[in-house]
Order: sequence, then C-alpha cells, then structure tokens
Amino acid sequence: MPDQDVRLQHLKVWLDEQLAILFAEQGWGAVPPATLTAASSDASFRRYFRWEGEGKSFIVMDAPPPQENCKPFVDIAFLLAKSGINVPKIYAEDLERGFLLLNDLGNKTYLDVIDSENADDLFNDALQALLAFQQLPMVAPLPSYDVALLRRELELFPDWYVKHELGIEFDAAQKMLWQNVTDLLIDSALAQPKILVHRDYMPRNLMLSEPNPGVLDFQDAVYGPVTYDVTCLFKDAFLSWPEERVRGWLELYWQRAGELDIPVQPDFEEFLRASDLMGVQRHLKVIGIFARICHRDGKPRYLADVPRFFAYIEAVIARRPELAELDVLLLSLRAGANA
Repeated sequence: MPDQDVRLQHLKVWLDEQLAILFAEQGWGAVPPATLTAASSDASFRRYFRWEGEGKSFIVMDAPPPQENCKPFVDIAFLLAKSGINVPKIYAEDLERGFLLLNDLGNKTYLDVIDSENADDLFNDALQALLAFQQLPMVAPLPSYDVALLRRELELFPDWYVKHELGIEFDAAQKMLWQNVTDLLIDSALAQPKILVHRDYMPRNLMLSEPNPGVLDFQDAVYGPVTYDVTCLFKDAFLSWPEERVRGWLELYWQRAGELDIPVQPDFEEFLRASDLMGVQRHLKVIGIFARICHRDGKPRYLADVPRFFAYIEAVIARRPELAELDVLLLSLRAGANA
C-alpha cells in the first residue's frame, strides 16, 4: 500500500478520536455520518481534507514529518489570531505525526473569485488584514529574513531553473553578472524596515470568509522587509493586473501604512523601488521553486506560470536601470538554452 494511503488510514483513526472528544466538549451530541474529501494540496507535501456531516464541516491537515513541521503553523496561528486576523482555529493537534483538525474557512479562495470588478473590494479587505498583522510587535521567536535566507532562495534559480529546466550552467561571465544582481537585490531587502512577513500573502492563500479574508499558509512567517507581502499580493503567481492598477493599490497601502506608523519608506518612489527589487528577488526564487517542483517532485503544472514571472521581472528591468546586468544575464540564458 502506498505510504500516503497508510497515512490516510492513520489520519482517519485519529480524526474519529478527536471528533468524538470535540463533539462531547461542545455538547453537539453524537458525531454524525460524514464524508471526508480532498480539499486541496499545494506545492509542498501537505494535504488538506474536508470533513462534512449534518451541516458541520472541518478541515484536516496532513503534514508528514520530516518534510513538514506543524509547530510553526500552530504558533503563528496563535500570534495572528491575537491581532484579529481570521486564521484557522485549531481544535486538535498531533505535532509528532503531523495532523491538525481546523475549522473550515470556506471553499473559495480569492483566486477562485477575484476579477477586475470586485478586485478593489477584495484587496481592500486583504490590505486591512495585512496592516493589522504588520502592527504586531516583533517579539515572537521567528526567524529573520537574513542574508543567508535571501541568498538561499535566490540560488534556487540557477540550481533548479537554469540547471534542470534549461539544462545549462552559468559560465564565468554569467556567474559574475548573477553575483552582482543578487548582491543588489539582497542589499535592497536588508536595507528595508523590518516587520512580520507572511511570505506567501497572495490570492491563493486568502479565503473568501467572514470576517474577510481568511488567511492560510502562514507557517513560514519571518521578520523581514516591509514591502515583501504587499508586493506578493499584487504580483501574484497565478494572475496579473495592469501596471497602473498595481501602482494605485501600492500607493493606497503605502498611505495607510504610514498613517498607522508601520515603518514604510517615507518617500513613495523609494517605496516603489524597494517593492520592485523585492519582487524580482521573489520572482527569481519562485521560478526556481517551480522548476524544482517539476524536476524533483514530478509536478510539471507549475512551470506553466513561469512566463508570468519573467514578465514581472522584465517590466521592472525596463524602469530600473540598476538591473541592466540582470537583463544581460537573462538574454544570455535564452541564447544558451536555444543554442
């Protein structure tokens, strides 16, 4: 029997035990007959199931050790809930085996429902939540978005996209260009004011919920650059918006953040530059991750969104002359891949 199927059997036994306890504690009577269906899977090893029975529903997370660790999810859920963020309530946990029983924030993500008509309203709610948790004091024992983490993320691009997807390796000149570009991106990130960073604050991880939005996938939170999450929100992996609209949303965020004493850059143009460079760092990282998911994990579908990231990067290169070396590098990689 495949390992995942064995895990699922163990999960079901654990779930039955926990639901019996929960229903007794809440005075809900006997646990009714129910269905357990796949709710979603993501680019990691985690799986989610939805339990539904007689008008009640729960989400069950299966996060297999050693690839996954539930403890950061539990700790950061508690932290975000304190600031009024709508995160999953944890009814039961088995951290050793990687099982969590959560309340159900709904089955529609922002990505499922957002369009040009409702985007302003949905993003307004998303910004409210973002601004709320960005006001949290930096007292939790979270990792820092330091030089080592920033560089490790960037190296996913040559290690997985260049080497495995393009089938080539940097030559000496390309290595020098890459070193200069990554130094610039890292220096810009480290120079930014620091706050709590979700690290994947994008429509796919925001649920249409009450209060809106429900926030998911926060377990990799760190303390890091102030522009990171808002850039992530508007320059998404799975959908793109017109440049003018993105600039308007970024300015709205920047104004509100300043009013709340969140330490954004005092000058909007300075903020925009920091956001642009932060976005390039993230896009290069995600291109590498999507290549790794394809070539290591056998999930090729994510590569279909790689052109979107290159489009984001090219738009920034066009208005940021300091990224000229990245332009030269990307052109040389295309030429090498087509040779």
